[in-house]
Amino acid sequence: MRWANFLFGLLVIAVIVALLIYFFIPVKTIEFNPEYKPGNSNFNLDNSTSGMQFYENMRYQENEISYKISNECSLVKKNEMESALEIISNLTILEFYPVVYGEEISVTCTDENIVQENTFIGGEGGVTNVTVIDGFHVIFNGKILLIKDSKCTTPNIAIHELLHALGFTHSENPNNIMYETYECGQTIGDEIPEFIDEIYSIPSKPDLSFESVDANLNGRYLDANLSLRNNGFKNSPASKIIISVDGKTIKEVEVPPVEIGYGRKISLSNLFVTNINVEKIEFILSGDFDEISKENNVYTLNVK
Repeated sequence: MRWANFLFGLLVIAVIVALLIYFFIPVKTIEFNPEYKPGNSNFNLDNSTSGMQFYENMRYQENEISYKISNECSLVKKNEMESALEIISNLTILEFYPVVYGEEISVTCTDENIVQENTFIGGEGGVTNVTVIDGFHVIFNGKILLIKDSKCTTPNIAIHELLHALGFTHSENPNNIMYETYECGQTIGDEIPEFIDEIYSIPSKPDLSFESVDANLNGRYLDANLSLRNNGFKNSPASKIIISVDGKTIKEVEVPPVEIGYGRKISLSNLFVTNINVEKIEFILSGDFDEISKENNVYTLNVK
């Protein structure tokens, strides 16, 4: 009987030891997300900087961008959004400030579970009002919808949607924060902050320039069709076009304010030219305000 008790005790001890080995000594590694591998967090896996945004060179008018977070957002989501704004501000030349109305970026929230293609959506973000100018797409409004809390040390979902509202599309790199599904280990990388600083380095000013000038000199009378456009980041105040023949002004034409991305066409006819022999006709855009460049404000026609 004593031997039976002794053997039973040994069996119990063996079972306990086996369980301890099973639970506490790893015999197999389980990779919960085989796509995520720490290291390269570049936006593109080939290290290129192309295709990071929905359209070419998307930016707001200025590097100071207003926002409003809906009162319907929970304190957790509100704190995550404000933390995301602070993180992007610290990494770039952008600054964000809250407003009561007239915001450029609108942030709303919901607690409903939204499923798309069997995947829970953490949030949504994008731009809603864009104007095309020469080489840039100017954003006037962006929207962010926060759905799920990120549950990460950093507010990855809020950062992801904020970058969407700044014009950035999805990354192909699972380690980048702009990848289409999120993990807590994803990071912003270097390309996004560098790209933001580059496109916002151009000052927020108007930029009037001639698109085309078609002029015809009949004897001593000048006819002209002028087309101008504002390719800057701000609306241009009223200006004027000075028409000069061989250095002598023969006409000044008032030009009303021009909005971003818009232009004006002006037709002039039968302008009397005092010079008998004309060598050069100049059309000069003139205004009492700063522009991105004044070099494109003059259009010269050399008369042969």
